[in-house]
Amino acid sequence: MKQQLLLVAALCVAGVAQAASPATSARFERFSYTGKSLEQVKPGPGQFVNPVLSGYFPDPSITRVGDDYYVVNSSFTNFPGLPIMHSRDLVTWTQIGNALDRPEQVDFTGVRGSQGIYAPDISFHDGRYYIITTCSSCPGGMGNFIITADHPAGPWSKPVTVKGLNGIDPSLFWDGDKVYVVHNDAPEGTPRYDGHRAIWITELDPATLQRVGTRKVLIDGGVAPAKIRSGSKARIY
Repeated sequence: MKQQLLLVAALCVAGVAQAASPATSARFERFSYTGKSLEQVKPGPGQFVNPVLSGYFPDPSITRVGDDYYVVNSSFTNFPGLPIMHSRDLVTWTQIGNALDRPEQVDFTGVRGSQGIYAPDISFHDGRYYIITTCSSCPGGMGNFIITADHPAGPWSKPVTVKGLNGIDPSLFWDGDKVYVVHNDAPEGTPRYDGHRAIWITELDPATLQRVGTRKVLIDGGVAPAKIRSGSKARIY
């Protein structure tokens, strides 16, 4: 009986020691998300259920090519990332691929789940698809980058970082053969209030996807209406 008590005591001490030891970092080769729609309403003729995409689809961006619509959304540190959805009626959507489906495209080492890839923008020009998005916390100064593909289902290219493009929420704007990126960044000069931001436009070289010329401010201020009313006015250029 005494030997049994000593064994139990030893096991308890070992358990306490193990619990007190520092936890090691967990690494996952794959993370998958499964969601189920909770809507019970059955739409009638000419009706549809809202939301049309129920579940994990934050920050959607859409482009139309002929009769086809394509949507991409934020995926943060989930991999594969940047899911591509397809529809022809804007109601029924099917996933056709992921724009980030190879480990060499992006490195999430040390990136928190709430960071990673967010606010993507998808566009189409001259037979090619483009996605511009942001990973400010990714190693190697990835920042704002662009990937391209001949078909939205992929394969998508390796990311091309747009050097010197700071800020977040970039979107591509095509004007003929010229392309511009519109994005959120700090204002010119000293910020007038906490959270003061500006919307900038910068021309890119369509061949290299790098900045050319001088960026310009489109809208300065506007995110704090109360403070704007009190004297810090938004300026539109």
